Amino acid sequence: MSSYQRRQAMVENQLKPRGIKDKRLMEAFLEVPREAFVGEELKNSAYQDRPLPIGEGQTISQPYIVAYMLDKLEISSEDKVLEVGSGCGYVLALLAELAEEVYGIERKAALAERSRQTLRKLGYDDIEIRAGDGSQGWLEKAPFGGILVSAAAAQVPEELKQQLEIGGRLILPLGDGYFQRLVLVTRESRDNFSRKKLESVRFVPLIEE
Repeated sequence: MSSYQRRQAMVENQLKPRGIKDKRLMEAFLEVPREAFVGEELKNSAYQDRPLPIGEGQTISQPYIVAYMLDKLEISSEDKVLEVGSGCGYVLALLAELAEEVYGIERKAALAERSRQTLRKLGYDDIEIRAGDGSQGWLEKAPFGGILVSAAAAQVPEELKQQLEIGGRLILPLGDGYFQRLVLVTRESRDNFSRKKLESVRFVPLIEE
């Protein structure tokens, strides 16, 4: 089975049956080769319905959970977006298929550099990645239409909320250990934010200063 056929199977068997219907989102999953973001020993497992290790104690998330989070962000082609905990760069590539500007912050410098190289090889030359404390966001690039946090925090970082544009959305897992839930935060106005609890999940912890 070719890489593209494996991506088709992932979309048909893992995403669509769980309610992912957005055409642009499914096209992004068909476009990005997930196996490029994992080690050689895991390439045959790249499209399995589970997270996979990527080194440095981090993981690449289960495809459906990534799709679910992206779906809730409702990203437009004009949006500027940020991923916190960008890891191997897979979600950044998906975001690049959906948004106009894409930025990533990764706490582990080795992972940040590896993801830069992978994305460059795949032709994603416009994505900017930096190593650092993602809970502080990227103030110089703000405001963002969407922020996706790929690591679990104890509470919503205030800095990330303040870097949303009006109408912008932030999705992140909240909680410790086994008790985590995705939360969607929407900036309704300058000082008002709404919050909605979503699915239960399991992510590695967000490493702050």
